[in-house]
Amino acid sequence: MAAMSDSSTLSTRKSLLAGCRDAFGVPAAVLVAGMIGFGALGHASGLTLGVTTATTFFLYALPGQVVFVEMVALGASGFAVAIAAALTAARFLPMTLTLIPQIPKEDRRPSLYGVAHFISMTSWAAMMREFSRIPPQERMAYFTGFGLTCWAVSVPGTMLGYLLAGHVPTPITIGLVMLNPLFFLLSFVEVRARASRFALLIGGLSGPIVYGWAPGWSILICGLIGGSVAFFLDMALGKKA
Repeated sequence: MAAMSDSSTLSTRKSLLAGCRDAFGVPAAVLVAGMIGFGALGHASGLTLGVTTATTFFLYALPGQVVFVEMVALGASGFAVAIAAALTAARFLPMTLTLIPQIPKEDRRPSLYGVAHFISMTSWAAMMREFSRIPPQERMAYFTGFGLTCWAVSVPGTMLGYLLAGHVPTPITIGLVMLNPLFFLLSFVEVRARASRFALLIGGLSGPIVYGWAPGWSILICGLIGGSVAFFLDMALGKKA
């Protein structure tokens, strides 16, 4: 019995380290670059180093952090800032609903609420790609290692960007922030699910059109259009097959 327990612990440790190792490469580099850009943005908006870094530590979501900084700079009320940042995090609900069911029930302990903080565009895309290759009992440890590493490098990345502010041209700063969503998009190149590919294609094609009509709502509208049409199209093709 003890031997089985030791073997399970060793397997969990290996999966945790494997997640850390896989994150500590392109994913971590892209996140650091994005957070450097965000740190410079926080400095330019008049926020302190502590507040700018705290948004990465607690929010850990670039779109929400950018909204937070912009609204604080505009002098919005705390309530309005909180609501706006919370709305940008709505995308994490479907991410969580598709990720958690792939983790065995025995691994869904209360600590999962803490580990859920590490869910991001980068970690979610990586897990959706890698979970099919990882045994179910090792997925929780792998995700923890991957997500923790990505979060851990983001905090000093933000501080570095803040301290380098003024030395980095604005276009480069904006470009660094945009690296993260671009990496998220490219992560789906290997996705085999037909519905996911349809959603990316339809959302991408409708994006420029909808943006010209409703800039403030274009992302939400294109997401609904791309996802809904892809779902029904995939279902229709599935029935014909």
